[in-house]
Amino acid sequence: MSENATIRGELCWGGVPLTQLAERVGQTPFYAYDRARLAARVAAVRAALPGGIGLHYAVKANPMPALVGFMRGLVDGLDVASAGEMAVALDAGANPLHVSFAGPGKRDVELVQAVASGVLVNIESMREVGLLASACERLGLPARVAVRINPDFEIRGAGMRMGGGAKPFGVDTEQVPAVLKAIGHAGLQFEGFHLYPGSQNLKGALIAQGLLQSHELVLRLADDAPTPVKHVNLGGGWGIPYFPGEQALDLAPVSDALAAIQQRMASELPGAQAVLELGRYLVGEAGIYVARVLDRKLSRGQVFLVTDGGMHHHLAASGNFGQVIRRNYPVVIGNRMDTVAREVASVVGPLCTPLDVLAERTELAPSEPGDLVVVFQSGAYGPSASPQAFLGHPRCAEVLV
Repeated sequence: MSENATIRGELCWGGVPLTQLAERVGQTPFYAYDRARLAARVAAVRAALPGGIGLHYAVKANPMPALVGFMRGLVDGLDVASAGEMAVALDAGANPLHVSFAGPGKRDVELVQAVASGVLVNIESMREVGLLASACERLGLPARVAVRINPDFEIRGAGMRMGGGAKPFGVDTEQVPAVLKAIGHAGLQFEGFHLYPGSQNLKGALIAQGLLQSHELVLRLADDAPTPVKHVNLGGGWGIPYFPGEQALDLAPVSDALAAIQQRMASELPGAQAVLELGRYLVGEAGIYVARVLDRKLSRGQVFLVTDGGMHHHLAASGNFGQVIRRNYPVVIGNRMDTVAREVASVVGPLCTPLDVLAERTELAPSEPGDLVVVFQSGAYGPSASPQAFLGHPRCAEVLV
């Protein structure tokens, strides 16, 4: 967590003191996403990478419509994982030529919507080839397609591996030539390849190695493509530090790998562009989750701060979104940033389950009912990745500041 501005002892987010921001939102809990931080992260990525690399935002990381609309103006394209996300992207004004649609279980109607909208479909099975051909015939429109590859190698360092081995995602490397042949026979408009090996990788050297391996694989498969390759989406999966001891991603080896890839593409895939698909890395550190302390309880010597928020709004911070061993996100008492005193307390929510924990036995400023708890690193996989209907408690709000 980087240094954060304060005003009169309060966290300042998006230029607004926290208590004022809470009044502006009109309720707690809420998420707040900072425009300046979003723009700064995109600018930093562009500055660190060789020119000419396409930068896409993966909408699944945070599909809040206002945020997607803001990101659309900063990046080169949007990647979606459902017809719902596709609608958000198009409503935000995205050019369909710069929207791509991936997912292992696209419904028939979603594929028809994709063709009607003119977005690129990342094909993940032979089934989709036939359905897209039928949609083309019915609509009298071309289907723009790429093939998502499930590579014959795994990328080390990813918190969640989505490629290599037996996976539901993409087309196994050995099956790609047959799918490419079927695409040609069906008359679909082939444009390129897509790979997404994993997520939350904090090792720049390992990401670089995966990029180089992915590019080699694409070169191998491009010979079977029905038409020249226009673009290669090399995925993302770049991580952000959440827990003590984690270091921010070093982009130097990633940049070097992409420069080498560009150089080879110029001669071996002339006219093709390399594209990166980033979600969490672009938005994760630009968001906070804010909940209000309802009660302060002392149970057998342990302090519990009971808030109006919890796992139903922020499943990831509760440790129930992929963590094997639960660890605390960075948490502070946002209206007591200048308080020197510390106590060990657990921050919990109002749900009737012991899983409803936002921070367990962590050092915080002493807090009372009415104080505002802030969970940092909350810009990605927040409300849309959480069971907000669980136990019937109110939903949280979101604001872009």
